[in-house]
Amino acid sequence: MSSDDAGAEARLAAAVTAAREVLDAASFPLATDDAADARATRSELLGQLDDYLLPRLRSRDAPLLAVVGGSTGAGKSTLVNALVGQVVSAPGVLRPTTRAPVLVHHPLDAAWFTSDRVLPGLSRVRVDRPGSPVAAPSDPGPRALRLVASDRVPRGLALVDAPDVDSVATENRELAHQLLAAADLWVFVTTAARYADAVPWDLLAAAGRRRAQVALVLDRVDPGAEAVEADLARLAEAEGLGAARIFLVPETAPDEDGLLPERVVAPLARWLTRLAADEGARRGVVDATRDGVVDDLVRRLRGLAQPASAQTAADAELRRAVDRPYEDAARGLVEATADGSLLRGEVLGRWQELVGGNELFAGFQRAVGRARDRVAAFFRGRSEAVPRLERAIGSSLEGLVLDAAETADQRAAAAWRGTSAGRALVSGPDGAVPPTAHGALRERTAAEVRAWQEDVLALVRDRGAAKRGTARALSLGINGVGAVLMVLVFASTAGLTGAELGIAGGTAAASQAVLSAVFGDEAVRQLTRAARDALEARVRAVLAAEADRYLAVLDALGAADDAGPGLRTAADDVERAARDERTARATDVEPEAGAAPRAVVGGLRGADLPEEEPRGGAAGDEAGGSRERGRGGFWRRVLRGGRT
Repeated sequence: MSSDDAGAEARLAAAVTAAREVLDAASFPLATDDAADARATRSELLGQLDDYLLPRLRSRDAPLLAVVGGSTGAGKSTLVNALVGQVVSAPGVLRPTTRAPVLVHHPLDAAWFTSDRVLPGLSRVRVDRPGSPVAAPSDPGPRALRLVASDRVPRGLALVDAPDVDSVATENRELAHQLLAAADLWVFVTTAARYADAVPWDLLAAAGRRRAQVALVLDRVDPGAEAVEADLARLAEAEGLGAARIFLVPETAPDEDGLLPERVVAPLARWLTRLAADEGARRGVVDATRDGVVDDLVRRLRGLAQPASAQTAADAELRRAVDRPYEDAARGLVEATADGSLLRGEVLGRWQELVGGNELFAGFQRAVGRARDRVAAFFRGRSEAVPRLERAIGSSLEGLVLDAAETADQRAAAAWRGTSAGRALVSGPDGAVPPTAHGALRERTAAEVRAWQEDVLALVRDRGAAKRGTARALSLGINGVGAVLMVLVFASTAGLTGAELGIAGGTAAASQAVLSAVFGDEAVRQLTRAARDALEARVRAVLAAEADRYLAVLDALGAADDAGPGLRTAADDVERAARDERTARATDVEPEAGAAPRAVVGGLRGADLPEEEPRGGAAGDEAGGSRERGRGGFWRRVLRGGRT
């Protein structure tokens, strides 16, 4: 490999690594219409990046990984055992059979597979004596990779016996798909009776879309079943697998060791062994599969950009669906605390109890100094009425806030239930938004109302401290004057009619007279405005805490930042780096495909049997009870000089 080639490959690896980071951050947490498909695509891509593409980009010279997969009962384990010449994977009649996958490699290639270079999510279990007890001392479980070293496997090649792609066990099906996605070469096994089943062809169609290199093994073929081979070839062509090799294995009884006869597996053994021995051919398979995965990555990254942007749009809409009712509730509370509607019921009764026959307000046209003295003397004589008025104001205000918060909560929840993204967050026992804790809400509301009343008293105290005479008057009546200021905050006549209008008007005039006598008209306007602002801030704090039950869920999901542009940029970067790497690779001096192969270290069972003359049928048929059909130009190019 030239330095230019190595540099281009490193840049491609860096671009793919960066794309993985972008993809990992785009989690599609909201249940938008396309989220389920996007999450599945993201999960598949992350798995293939970690299990196959990034390891392969970092180690192009690693052994070719051929995964033997297929349907239930297709004979995958039997085929692997026959190729190796040892019982390395236990076949059986009970389903599911293969549970923990078995990877068979040459002893000199062990370092490539004992680490987490590929399939890092699977633990490793060594099986030191293949052919003896196949299983490890205890069941390693489905997330373990059993490693078997055998000098019958040619160096540069590893075989994986995968679980059934249509297994009754979900974990086995998922693992089979994961292993096939990590393969350089698929050796897909099916039978003459089940070769057209839908499940494996869904998987093979996906392989065709990403140009995975595939060999098809048609197992348990009865004599005269040439039509089955032709139909299998037709199906392969239709799914973009026209270059796939097809091997036919006849229905054959195993020998006394439980292995299929050598002649039955010889064509496949010979082909795989040659592939391992021919460096150019092996790299051709590796590069073709890798290029297909890279192109598929680019395509699917772009395909995820729109669902990612839809997540951000859904997040914004859900936030608006919360902001609207809580903002309406805040505005409604501000209006309700200024339109005189609070001056009824207990508040009105306590106010009338305080002011009595309005003797306090008679003669306030006299000197301001005397009025201040009268205020102090009046509240000194009403020491029990003032706290009762304060409590009545606090209780009425708490009820108003609690009703507003409950209404806003109902509206926000209804708005979320009206969208697919929000419905999953508020419905059912697993809803992410916690229900209102009424006890905590009541305590928080009461605390904010008390804090506001303290704010009002602080305003009165601060204003009184500015003038000596006012301070003297307030030294005995600060709570009373503060209660009057609270009443004035509520004493607007807007929206009231009839008797309530007269009550509110009289209350406003009375409270205004008291405060003006103490502070002056302009100061009263400033105090009233400051008290109202403080009340609005306290009310909004209660409602904001309630709205945060919704918004905190969205914040935790992290869909507010649009990942769409990042995914598109990552796709562009990978595409550009891949184009540069392929240009550099095309100009690099590689070993000629089909040139004299290197010395074979190890060889699959039957690979050294002499090739027999074909006995009729399609060109490229091989005798000895098994036929292999070479199809398409790819394999002719990578194995130039071999029989195709």
